[in-house]
Amino acid sequence: MTDATPHGGQPSPPLPRVRLVDVAREAGLSKTTVSAALNGTGRLSPEVRERARETARRMGYRPNATARRLRAGRARLIGYVVGEFADAPWTFLESPYFARLTAATAATSLRRGYAVVLLPAGSLQSEWADLSLDAVVVADPVADDPIVEDLLAARIPVFSDRSVEGRPGAYWVDVDAGGAVREALDHLREQGARRPVLLVPDSTTRFHTEVFAAHHEWCAAHGLPERVVRVGAPGNGPVIRAVETALAGDPSADGARPDALLVVAEASPPLVLDAARRLGYRVPGDLLLVCVSEDVTAEHTEPPVTTLSLRPEAIAEAGVDTLVAVLEDGDLETAGVLVPTRLDVRASSVRPAQTACTSRPPT
Repeated sequence: MTDATPHGGQPSPPLPRVRLVDVAREAGLSKTTVSAALNGTGRLSPEVRERARETARRMGYRPNATARRLRAGRARLIGYVVGEFADAPWTFLESPYFARLTAATAATSLRRGYAVVLLPAGSLQSEWADLSLDAVVVADPVADDPIVEDLLAARIPVFSDRSVEGRPGAYWVDVDAGGAVREALDHLREQGARRPVLLVPDSTTRFHTEVFAAHHEWCAAHGLPERVVRVGAPGNGPVIRAVETALAGDPSADGARPDALLVVAEASPPLVLDAARRLGYRVPGDLLLVCVSEDVTAEHTEPPVTTLSLRPEAIAEAGVDTLVAVLEDGDLETAGVLVPTRLDVRASSVRPAQTACTSRPPT
């Protein structure tokens, strides 16, 4: 390890910040020309614009963020909360869905000139009140989520799911949960399933409430028993125990073994397969399987597992586009956005005589 201090024992002074005038002098251009080149404005030749940008990169020039924020009247900071995980605020990053949604939100925001600040779910106002947030994304809020109320009371725009529809200062991007569940159940029924079991989190989010309601209506419409197992907590452990309950027990009390499983509670597809096999089920021979999952391992199991994707990257892109339209274009009356889901049909949900693998377009 080297000593960063000079022989006199005093630390070296920080290197002076590269200024716009320094870049202009080095590039042999005027300060106005360099500013226009870096901001993408002005009538400049491609050669001049590239010379200014290359010089700025080489010298390590960074625009004065404080001055830019003052001119724009915005901090360009977006808060991000996952409401469903209020009791364990950072565990959402263990979820493939929320990990991809969070990464896509951060990356898309950065491309539009905003940085994302992760906030704990269920946070007190004192934890975010001093941050200069332009808006806050609240992913999957639970019913009557206090942070939504607090943000709106503080006049901070909220971007969330359809549960905030119609509220002043709130905007939404969502998926058609009911339609997605009906598509998955219809697919299982087409493959011969007559005793499907639904595994759904014991959650009050809009998504899971709609899933439960759609399943109830679908079973009634087809005259099939309503078999549901609730999962009390997120994570692979609780979900796999619920899978074992669904397959070993009798959710409908009719004595018949289930012939299909729709796992909405997020879990590792290989672990779900293993649980079914431990209980003597052959997939897809005895049991058809569909998982709501963004876990890429689903494609590489034996058999590959059919997944219902909520398309988190598309949700993030639509959400950030809505956010920018509100903050920068003043589109305060913007309608909500419904993002199509995608059912990727693989061998786990196709009867052995029909094992062709297909991917259905977004619905």
